[in-house]
Amino acid sequence: MDLLVAEPLESDVLQWLQARHEVHYAPRLVEDRKRFGDALAQARAVMLPAQVPVNTRVLARAPMLRAIGRIVGGPEQLDLEACARAGVEVLRSPEAVAPAEAEFMLGALLTLLRPNPLAPHRIVGRELAHCTVGLVGMGPGARRLATLLQSLGTQVRGYDPALHASGAQWPRWGVQPVGLRELFEQSDAVCLHLPIYSRYIGLLGDRVLPWCKPGQVLVSVSPIELFDERVLADLLNSGRMAAAWLDCIAPGTLEPGQPLHGATGLQTTPRLGSYTREARLRSAWGVARQVHDVLRSTPATVREGARHGATHPPLLRERISPAAPAATAASPASR
Repeated sequence: MDLLVAEPLESDVLQWLQARHEVHYAPRLVEDRKRFGDALAQARAVMLPAQVPVNTRVLARAPMLRAIGRIVGGPEQLDLEACARAGVEVLRSPEAVAPAEAEFMLGALLTLLRPNPLAPHRIVGRELAHCTVGLVGMGPGARRLATLLQSLGTQVRGYDPALHASGAQWPRWGVQPVGLRELFEQSDAVCLHLPIYSRYIGLLGDRVLPWCKPGQVLVSVSPIELFDERVLADLLNSGRMAAAWLDCIAPGTLEPGQPLHGATGLQTTPRLGSYTREARLRSAWGVARQVHDVLRSTPATVREGARHGATHPPLLRERISPAAPAATAASPASR
């Protein structure tokens, strides 16, 4: 089998892949663990929904696997280091979802900066034209958001741990680079667009968050693991941070006994930032073309490491491409 598609896929994209490769389309297969495991063991590439984890054990049961396509979501639930050691590429198209994520973050900012009608003491709202907004993580969605904010007259600060402050890209984006604590100190609002890697877990904790500007609002499309949840809850409940909108929380985060349960001014949504018909279609085409390239360029054999138990150097092999040209009409989102 060339390709296992274990999630709903737009018909035009599916037909394009079926015309070029042997495709097993089973959008609900992950609900049957045994059948899914059997199919994965025979696949050279797979397209998986975001909630399915991939780790060393899963890869060990997939000796033919060369690529994992992710249409919706980032590297969450994917052990990228394990994929790199196994020689399995992770295929995404973050440029495809950038417009949707930027619109979502902008809408969330506008909402949080307006008065909350349910608050016992209504506070006068703010206009973005008179605000400073800090961006943590300068991925495609954040860069698109920066352009939208600048058109409103907003001053934009930025921080990305992977980028040097002297880089030529900052002036090109019209974003002033600052340190992380400085960004929180200076910003009326902060937007997080930072992917989760092990080194970033707990990045936003007591060394950064308590220095936030009083009355600050926060929007995050990043995984909750970036936060020290207790510190964030304390800031919200004390009123120093006026409100927060988290679009990516882990199961159980809001349950009784957890730090963010009942936190003042907290809004959550279930990963809606990149979930539009248009974004999904663009991403599906982008990932499909990358899968096609991998299948054309790799042999239909057991991976070398899988055969001999060898390990590959831990180099991150994540292929990220721009969005493919949109089709004439987007089919309804299947998920």
